[in-house]
Amino acid sequence: MKFTAEQIAGILEGEVVGNPHAEVYKLAKIEEGTNGSLTFLANPKYLQYIYSTQASITIVNRNFEPENDIYTTLIKVDDAYKSFSKLLEYYNQVKLMKSGIEQPSVISENVTYGENLYLGSFCYIGKNVIIGDNVKIYPNSFVGDNVIIGNDTILFAGVRVYSETEIGNGCTIHSGAIIGSDGFGFAPNDEGVYSKVPQIGNVIIEDNVDIGSCTTIDRATLGSTIIKKGVKLDNQIQIAHNVVIGENTVIASQTGVAGSTKIGKNCIIGGQVGIVGHITIGNGVRIQAQSGVGKNIPDGETIQGSPALGYSDFNKSYVHFRNFPKIVADIDELKQQIKQ
Repeated sequence: MKFTAEQIAGILEGEVVGNPHAEVYKLAKIEEGTNGSLTFLANPKYLQYIYSTQASITIVNRNFEPENDIYTTLIKVDDAYKSFSKLLEYYNQVKLMKSGIEQPSVISENVTYGENLYLGSFCYIGKNVIIGDNVKIYPNSFVGDNVIIGNDTILFAGVRVYSETEIGNGCTIHSGAIIGSDGFGFAPNDEGVYSKVPQIGNVIIEDNVDIGSCTTIDRATLGSTIIKKGVKLDNQIQIAHNVVIGENTVIASQTGVAGSTKIGKNCIIGGQVGIVGHITIGNGVRIQAQSGVGKNIPDGETIQGSPALGYSDFNKSYVHFRNFPKIVADIDELKQQIKQ
């Protein structure tokens, strides 16, 4: 897709200085700009590159006045950084503006869907599925029986949504994610052989949730695994059966949450965190990367380590741990002096 400086200025309510017909079809950092690219200048640290960039169009703040000759066409706006972000969002919307049902694809009986559905090739939609308006389901995706998908939700290529799952409005689920697979439930008999416990619950994903690639959210044994509105999950995360994650909590990659744990709202959880089952993590908790959480955490705590403890306590302990060889040597020396 190509855009002219005039078109971009119209979107951003900006002023063109230079060639209004200059065209761009790609994005670039200002120091790497080439003909046909769009960039921006917001940080004074990069001011020097405005005079050397070969980008066709550069978004700048309104108060910018070049002191030397420049090649690029300028679009002056109130806030270059915010305007560039707005443009990226607009570009993404245009790029994803698809509709229609591609073939081959399978739509089972009693399926209802709203306006502007996009269903990519090789998709399977199970029985009794309800799909809202402006939903996009990209190729090679599976949607099981009795699933509900809200308005403006996107399932990228290769997403698997098991039966009975409920997905809200404005959600984004990236490629390879699996929603509603069986929880890890097995019971041993007297001989130590494990038998599967049927997992007959479901997954409920509320509005405006983002789920990263290859993340797995297990269905509940009974009841529901619940991801509340505004939650953001990174790639490669494991959410076990009957977990509840509170509103606007953010979890980074490779974190695992064991069954029946309740996580509060507005939490920030770093990468590679392990959280045991059947505990409660309060609201506003921050968990540093690679921590192991094995007990309840009250509201507002910041923790680190494995097993995790208070962030300041961890840092104090770590100082001693780093000096441990010297501490041992000092103790040995004291013991020798006492002995003498």
